[in-house]
Amino acid sequence: MKSQYWLLLAAVAFASGCGRQERIESVQLSQILKKNLANFDAVNAVENDFIRDARSWSAYIVANGAGKGEQLDQNAAVAAQLAKSAVAISLQLGQVRQAVYDLSLKQEYPQSVRDALISDVANRQRFLQDLRTLLEQSAPQFTEFRHSKTYAGDAYPGPMGQLNALLETYKAPANTVGSALADLKTKYKLRDNEL
Repeated sequence: MKSQYWLLLAAVAFASGCGRQERIESVQLSQILKKNLANFDAVNAVENDFIRDARSWSAYIVANGAGKGEQLDQNAAVAAQLAKSAVAISLQLGQVRQAVYDLSLKQEYPQSVRDALISDVANRQRFLQDLRTLLEQSAPQFTEFRHSKTYAGDAYPGPMGQLNALLETYKAPANTVGSALADLKTKYKLRDNEL
């Protein structure tokens, strides 16, 4: 009878020890998420503004053509500026991604939360990279139109059609950092003073 008691006690101690490590890792991940939450929210807002501006600009060009004269110079400058903005947003997302990635986790649930966040941010960065590429391809074509004697003002650079289509597929980013933090707090009953 005593040996069964000791086996049961050992099993409980082992189980609580395993859960303890998972909770420790979840607290560490939650601390990183909380530290980066405001930055992530700010990046989301900037990204939404960027997409809104890029959408209206590209939709206008696709509907009306790239224009003539100074309009072409302006469109080349806008394409270059939007490409730089895509890079800047991606770099800010990369900081959040790196902070989460650098955390050493061994327990399954905290790892799954981290992996989902990394995947989400990586997908957003790929999308921004695709936008940047199309914008960078478009900018010199506006300039070429400016120097063309045959250009009538009603066409637009080929990548603009792809850019417009890609922008139409965009869905505003979810607050995945805030959601992950809330999930961890709920699952592990984390208190604010632990974060």
